[in-house]
Amino acid sequence: MLIRTAVYDGVLLTNALFVLALSAVAVFLYNYLLRPAFPAGAPKVIRENYPVLGAIDFFRKRRELFDSGKSQTSTGNFSFYVGKLNVIGLTSEQGRQVFFENRALSFSEGYAVLFGQNAKPPKLEFSEGESKFSQHFGKRLIQLVKRENIYRNLPNLISDVRAKLQPFADANSGIMEPFDIIYKIVFQLTMRTVGCNDFADDPVLLEKTLALFEYIDKSATSTGILFPWLPTPARIKRDFAGARLYMMFRKVAEERKKLGKRDNDALQFLLDEGDTIGQIMVFVVGALFAGLLNTGINAAAICMYLATNSEWMAKARGEVESVAARHRKDANAPLAETLAALPDSAWEEEFPVVEMCLRESIRLQTRGTAFRRNNTGRDIPVGKEIIPNGAFVTYHIDEVHMNPNIYPEPDYWDPSRYLPERAEDQKVHWAYLGWGVGRHPCLGMRFAQLEVRIVTAFFLAMFDFELVDENGNLTSRLPKIDRNGTSAGKPDEPVFLKYKVRDQMAY
Repeated sequence: MLIRTAVYDGVLLTNALFVLALSAVAVFLYNYLLRPAFPAGAPKVIRENYPVLGAIDFFRKRRELFDSGKSQTSTGNFSFYVGKLNVIGLTSEQGRQVFFENRALSFSEGYAVLFGQNAKPPKLEFSEGESKFSQHFGKRLIQLVKRENIYRNLPNLISDVRAKLQPFADANSGIMEPFDIIYKIVFQLTMRTVGCNDFADDPVLLEKTLALFEYIDKSATSTGILFPWLPTPARIKRDFAGARLYMMFRKVAEERKKLGKRDNDALQFLLDEGDTIGQIMVFVVGALFAGLLNTGINAAAICMYLATNSEWMAKARGEVESVAARHRKDANAPLAETLAALPDSAWEEEFPVVEMCLRESIRLQTRGTAFRRNNTGRDIPVGKEIIPNGAFVTYHIDEVHMNPNIYPEPDYWDPSRYLPERAEDQKVHWAYLGWGVGRHPCLGMRFAQLEVRIVTAFFLAMFDFELVDENGNLTSRLPKIDRNGTSAGKPDEPVFLKYKVRDQMAY
């Protein structure tokens, strides 16, 4: 009897588990196969859509998806699915204007979801939602990158750059990887400005922080977009990295409080403003994402491009030397010493050639799509079509930055595009998107420009350099930029510069 009852109970349990599993599958199928239809008035749904996944080219061939989608509709705008999410792809000048200027489209919600909810670490102190995080982040960043705050810290920034380059000068000559060395320099400068001097001053802590930051950076995956509830390895690593950063910031803050120590850095400012450690950690990582991934890559890219363009190398170095000559107080002072003593106004106003080099590097290196979301409760018109309420919106940067009708030979690095007589970036409305436009300009633009000017000026002052392959042989072959990529990033192929220290008077 007992055996029979046990068998009967086992069958019941098995049946219950089967029903439970079947229910789970049914819920999954309902959620991911029965996707909300696009309403009348939305752009045409393109053919690149699959069950569950939607338009899989969104994850691997974004440029191709936009080119194909644009060709399938009369207006150039198109609709597609990412998992079960309704997404609108906008193109043309009209679509671009709505995307960047319409106040109703949410920047933060678009990026949070279509970046796999991993573009920022867990919002420990922002349970009110994305809008609360965005408001807090913008407010704090504006306060920290005010002109007076940036230039008060200028001597430290210059000291950081010179200290990082000095070992290469001591070696006299050699081969370096700019996307490693310069990227790390920019990370230190950014940490000093929007983070914590304790980390910026300690090479070991700085390296640990960079490693954790890169864990978070790499955690944005297609799986995170499709199944945000799934505890994937990337998501677990992200949470672990976020927790480690939290503990590191908390330790520094508690030590300052215990010892009565204060410092003139962003961490102290945020503590004085009453922010919690969770808010501070989220802000710092968000600020690093906003600045490092673009500024670090483009600062390195400028040196790479200059190494293969003797005309602009001469112009950029000539500008550095001319600025120094105008402000030199000691005729015998080395160039680097003179640069270190430049007034704030010189760094702000006297490097137009370096600025054009940066502008062109940004045009080439900026890739992928920008995101928004319509969460207004109403449809938003785009000509005779609509962006449905609740839909996500994307725009591919290449539509303007790599448009041969705006930028002839768009794959070619040519800073003269921005000379007044050419002004290619002024040909059409919002032809240049590198610093953000419309409703969302780059809040840290002044600081990013300063970082690049300092790094480029000292690099040119201290070294002669040329592009070489992994064997040290001279080459003019630049790494191919993946136009299907999702954001600025280090080249897939390593880049090498062969350098030699210039005359002592030069640095």
